[in-house]
Amino acid sequence: MRLFRLIPLYMALALGANAALATDAETLAPLREDSLKRLILHKEPKPAKSIEFQLEDDGGVGTLADYEGKYVLLNFWATWCAPCRKEMPQIAELQEEFGGDKFQVLTLATGRNSSAGIKKFFAENGIANLPRHQDPSSAAAREFGVIALPITVIVNPEGQEIARLIGDAEWNSDSAKAIISTLVGAES
Repeated sequence: MRLFRLIPLYMALALGANAALATDAETLAPLREDSLKRLILHKEPKPAKSIEFQLEDDGGVGTLADYEGKYVLLNFWATWCAPCRKEMPQIAELQEEFGGDKFQVLTLATGRNSSAGIKKFFAENGIANLPRHQDPSSAAAREFGVIALPITVIVNPEGQEIARLIGDAEWNSDSAKAIISTLVGAES
C-alpha cells in the first residue's frame, strides 16, 4: 500500500482524541477517498429525526433515540437491491471493528422485505452482527428523504445527521475506517 493512502488513516488516529474536531466537516473531508468521496458532510448538523422502525424478530418498535450517545451509521437498504447486497458485508466489517459504546451500525430494510428473506440473506453472507430491523411502510425512509437505495446516513450522538452517502460505497475501505475512527476517537 502506498504511503499517501495511509496518511488519512494516521491523520484520523491523531485527530480522534479531539471530539470537537471529529465532527467538523473540514476535519473529515480530507479522509474521503474513492467511493467515500461521495460522502456529503454537512457544515452544521441537521436536526434530529424522530423515526420508528420494526425490531427484527419480536415485531416491537425501535427508535433512533434508542441509540442516543453513539455515532450511528444508518443504512437504508433492501434485499432486492444489488448495490445494497454488495455493501452489507462491508458494513458488517465496520460494526465488527468499531461497534460498541461509541458506534453502532443500524440497518433498516425499507419497503417490501420479508423477515425470512432478510434472515436468509444475512445467513448466506455470514452476517451475524447487524440488526435486521425493518421499515415496512418506508415511513423512516421518507422522514430521512431517502430517494433511492442504498442510502447511508451518519448520525452523531445527539441524534443529528452529520453526513450522507447516496448509493453504495466501499465501507470496509481505509477511508471509511479513517472517518469512523476519527468520529469515535478510536485508538488503534
